[in-house]
This record gives sequence, structure tokens and C-alpha cells, in this order.
Amino acid sequence: MTAFTDSDRAALADAARTIDESGMVPGAAGNLSLRRGDRMLITPRGADLGKIDPLDLVDVSLADGSTSPDHDRDSRASSESALHRAVYAAAGEGEDAVVHTHAHYATVVGTLVDELPPIHYAIAAFGGAVRVAPYETFGTPALADAVGAALQDRTAALMSNHGAVVTGRDPRQAVAKAITLEWVASVYYHAIASGREPRLLDADDLAAVVEQIKAIDYKIAA
Repeated sequence: MTAFTDSDRAALADAARTIDESGMVPGAAGNLSLRRGDRMLITPRGADLGKIDPLDLVDVSLADGSTSPDHDRDSRASSESALHRAVYAAAGEGEDAVVHTHAHYATVVGTLVDELPPIHYAIAAFGGAVRVAPYETFGTPALADAVGAALQDRTAALMSNHGAVVTGRDPRQAVAKAITLEWVASVYYHAIASGREPRLLDADDLAAVVEQIKAIDYKIAA
């Protein structure tokens, strides 16, 4: 039997619509998923994220990528299912949703640097500087492995010449963090486009941000 409730399906479909409306997924690019135990619910292959039927979301085993035998729709799991499985393997406890986008500034920055540095304190939401995984062909185990490595001790990674991945406790938070990541990437891009070297935060600055977040229960990405 499926591990996912009607509410789970509705939440993931709503998150997919929000990502579509954000403009971070041109065409049928991008995908989202939700984890429950040893299974994930993922958006369908080639789907228009703004028009997903919750019943077309696909229940997949995290162990081997197989589709639940009770899936009775024609929809197939996203071609990036292996990527999502690798992200969950690398993710910390409580990081139970994944959003993968082809967001403009995140993609541009991923072609320029090896990591998105701490140009703004909002990057603390991801555990620090956001690493750029080396380019690998989409939908391949090599890409999954590269992104999994980039996500160690982080909740976001850029993908060279491709896009971005973020994790969150649920689809709503993962979407909020994807939007935050794109904003931070845009700040960095415009800073370096000025031709000047931007000021960056150091490790002590970020540690102070984390302590302040705890002290006032501040939500960078709700």
C-alpha cells in the first residue's frame, strides 16, 4: 500500500504549482518530491508543474527506484528519480522534501564558480557556502552521486550548467528555500557583475547568524 495520504499528494502538487508560478522551471524542467520512511512521492516525468493532478504523483521506493505496484495511472516517475534518491541519502534527519529547479541565477552562478559564497546571511539556511556539483548528464547515476557529495552537511547544492537542488522539512519549506537560494544567487551575480570584489561573510559571521536565529527563533525560510 502507498505510504502517502491525500494530504501529502495535495501538498506536493501545491508546491509544484508554486514553483511553476515562480518562473524557476522553464517548460517541463524541474521536479519535486516528498519522503515518508523508505519511500518518496515524486512529480511525473515531463509534467507541467502548474497542472499536476495529485493522483499522477508517483510513489517510488528509495531502495531501488521501483514504482509502487498500486500506482494505477499512466504517469512515470521523473527522470531525475535517482537524483532525488541520492539527495535523501545525503540529507539530514527531518529533511523530507526536495525541490530541483533550473532557476536562472542559480544556473548562471553554477557556470562561474565552484561554490556560492556567503554574500548574505540568508545562506545560513543552507548550512553555509553552497557547493557546485560538477557537470554530469541529467538523469544519470553520475549526476546523482555528484549532487549527493555536494550536499554533505548542506541543504542546497548548485549543479554545474544545470540548476539547483534544495531540501526542506516539507514541500512548503523546500519551496521557500529554493526561492531564497535563487535570491542569494542573484545578489552574488549582480555583485560580481559590477566588476568589483564583493565583501563576504566569514565563518565567525555565519556562526553568529546561527546563534541569533536560535535566540530569536528567526525563520530565514519558513
